[in-house]
Amino acid sequence: MSRTPQHARSPRRVRTAAVVAAGCLLAAACSPLGGDEEGSDAAGGPGDDRMRIVMVTHGGEGDAFWDRVRKGAEAAAAKDGIDLTYAGDADAADQAELVRDAVRDKVDGIAVTLAKPQAMKGPVAEARKAGIPVVGLNSGMDAWRSAGLLGYFGQDESVAGRAVGDRLNGLKAEKALCVIHERGNVALEARCAGVKKTFRGETEMLYVEGTDMKAVGAAVTARLRQDLSIDEVVMNGAAFALTAVESVEEAGSKAQVVTFDLDEELIAAVERGDVRFAVDQQPYLQGYLAVDALWLYRTNGNVSGGGVAPVLTGPAFVTRSDADAVAGFAADGTR
Repeated sequence: MSRTPQHARSPRRVRTAAVVAAGCLLAAACSPLGGDEEGSDAAGGPGDDRMRIVMVTHGGEGDAFWDRVRKGAEAAAAKDGIDLTYAGDADAADQAELVRDAVRDKVDGIAVTLAKPQAMKGPVAEARKAGIPVVGLNSGMDAWRSAGLLGYFGQDESVAGRAVGDRLNGLKAEKALCVIHERGNVALEARCAGVKKTFRGETEMLYVEGTDMKAVGAAVTARLRQDLSIDEVVMNGAAFALTAVESVEEAGSKAQVVTFDLDEELIAAVERGDVRFAVDQQPYLQGYLAVDALWLYRTNGNVSGGGVAPVLTGPAFVTRSDADAVAGFAADGTR
């Protein structure tokens, strides 16, 4: 899971919407959760018999990671003939309100991320009470069942973190700095905890403000200058990893950078050797499976994972030896 910093706007309210519905795409003004604010009969509005699904994530605007999630969701919606609304808000309270909007709109299904599970508990309960199926994706591996979600699609972040720790052992690393760019995000916390659990060297957590990339770079640079024994920097997003590469150079450190999540630019960095490896949780697949699962449930009563087990989309490791095989997909915005 990733959250790219917003440089020229307040981080409190960052909301985006992409509607897969021809009528709404052509309308002059569309509300974030479907329909024309002026009351026109856009596709997916009242009277339209197409299934309406809303995906609400904690992703900020302009984040390449969430663009991949949305692309996967849109591909499934196009295949299944669904009117899809995508909305994202980095603020947990605002994300919760988006889910409530979807419940009030009486949609046919909701896909949601649980980066802050407590904030989403009430809105998910309201959806269930209204008879609207809800599936989870990306964040909330340990919370989706207790929240009453129908299914979950994503990476077990603890497993992924432990796999990174094992890889660092193989690289003979001695001290890792695991950088968390969003305090309280359960996925990021689980990743670093997983690294610490299996890595035989020392693991240090560094908390930074992910909405300010300059501050992230400065904090990593300062810590590397203070402790020259750090030989691995573990980042939690592609953009953050590229910033860490610059920090290593500025600090005069010999540390190597590894990261969770990737994009086209990050793949190029792996190919150059600037980043040792990336953990791919396959966000496109998460978006695709979440939407398709709701369609299957509504049309055929299917429940992915039987409602008791998550459907895992990662971790998949991308290294210098195989980065070229992934680069084309990354360029298309699907990996």
